[in-house]
Amino acid sequence: MTAAENKQLLKTAFDAWAAGDIRPLLDAMADDVVWTVSGHNSWAGSFRGKDAVRRDLLGPLGAQFADTYTSTASRFVAEDDVVVVEAQGRVTTKAGPRYDNKYCFVFRLEDGRIREITEYMDTQLVAEVLTELAR
Repeated sequence: MTAAENKQLLKTAFDAWAAGDIRPLLDAMADDVVWTVSGHNSWAGSFRGKDAVRRDLLGPLGAQFADTYTSTASRFVAEDDVVVVEAQGRVTTKAGPRYDNKYCFVFRLEDGRIREITEYMDTQLVAEVLTELAR
């Protein structure tokens, strides 16, 4: 796929996620996707495979939220097989505090599938608001 096609695939996925539906993003992931979370806390590290992303990252994360998490993209930059997305997440945690984090995602795509995701965000907010991830 071209850079423009990769960018459009992610625009479509983020349009759905902005409405609370992460399924198009999950559907676009390769089965052996690697999602790497930056930082130096319990949430940091690599999650290998779509099942691990769902079970070990998104499941524990979603369990902390009181309502539907949304992520609204504000910028897409594409070159070759890489698309960079700036986004703003919004949600209230079950404990009460807001978890409204800003993100920069770097996606690498291959044959119309997301192969790699590198996530950069406010790690201090993670430490202050989220409970530690048990591994």
